[in-house]
Amino acid sequence: MDPANENKPLTSSGKCPICGKASVPEFKPFCSKRCADVDLNRWLSGSYAIPAVDDPEDKEEDDGEN
Repeated sequence: MDPANENKPLTSSGKCPICGKASVPEFKPFCSKRCADVDLNRWLSGSYAIPAVDDPEDKEEDDGEN
């Protein structure tokens, strides 16, 4: 890994991840307080949650123990 890029953010395009407009330093990486609030609401409501998937191997192990 290049040491110069070690602390570089993953999204460095300078565009708001919500609406795609240019980001503003005050609300970076967003373009406005509104887009920052939209993102916060998505986090708090669970929209960004990763769905859990049961592993079939774990289920077989659980069935064999009883």
